[in-house]
Amino acid sequence: MHIEQRHFIVTGGGSGLGEAVVRRLHQLGAYITIFDVNSKVSQKLKDELGGRVEFFCLDICDEVGASSAIDQAILNFGGLRGTVNCAGISVGERVIGKDGPHKIESFERVLKVNLIGTFNILRLSADRMQENVPEGDGERGVIINTASIAAFDGQIGQSAYAASKGGLVSMTLPIARELARSAIRVMTIAPGLFKTPMMETLPEDVQLSLGNLVPFPPRLGYPSEFALLVQHIIENSMLNGETIRLDGAVRLSPR
Repeated sequence: MHIEQRHFIVTGGGSGLGEAVVRRLHQLGAYITIFDVNSKVSQKLKDELGGRVEFFCLDICDEVGASSAIDQAILNFGGLRGTVNCAGISVGERVIGKDGPHKIESFERVLKVNLIGTFNILRLSADRMQENVPEGDGERGVIINTASIAAFDGQIGQSAYAASKGGLVSMTLPIARELARSAIRVMTIAPGLFKTPMMETLPEDVQLSLGNLVPFPPRLGYPSEFALLVQHIIENSMLNGETIRLDGAVRLSPR
C-alpha cells in the first residue's frame, strides 16, 4: 500500500512510539488523525506538523466516542486506509504483594485499555475500511497493533501487562484470517526496550544498564526504528497475520 496521500489513524500518537509513527507517516505525505488522551502533547504535535494532521482527545475504550471520532476523521481526510494502535498503559504489581493480593481493579484497567481498547479501535476501523475501493493487490486497509516482548517473556509484576499484550498477539492471526475476505491486513509489533517518555523518567545509568541487556545493538531502541517497521508493514502487502519482535534479540529475565 502506498502511504502518500492516504489517511491513517494513530492511537497514542501524541508521544513515544505513536509520535514517531505520526512523524514518519507525515514525512511520507500521509494524512493523520491522532487519538490520544493527552491533549497537551497531541495538540502541540498537530500544531507543529500542520494541515495534514488532526487530533481527537479520546479514550480508546469509549465505543460511541471512538465511532464518532472515526467518522469525523473520515469526513476530514477521506477514506481510512490504515490504523496503528499504539495507545496503552502499564502497571507493576505482584500477584501477592506486601499490601495483599493484586488489585482486581488495576488488572481489569490494564486489560480494558490495552486489549479491549485496541480491539475497539480495530473493529471500528475495519468496519470503515471494508468500504474502501481496493488498490494495489486489491487491498482495502491495514491495521497494526502494538504488543510487547512481555507477551512472551514477561517479568515478575507484569501479570496484567503481559496478559493484555499476549491477548493482542493471540488475536492477530484469527482476525487477519477473518478480515482477509475484506482485503484488510492485520499485523502486530512486539517492541522490546525502547527510549520512550516512560523509559526516560528513569535515571540515565539505569537506562544505560537496560540498554546493555540487548545483545545487539547494545542500547535502547529508538522510536524512529519502530516507525520504520510500521512503514515497511504498510508498504509490504505480504506481511499479514503475524507478530514481529523488534527487540535486538533481548530476552527478559524474571526480574
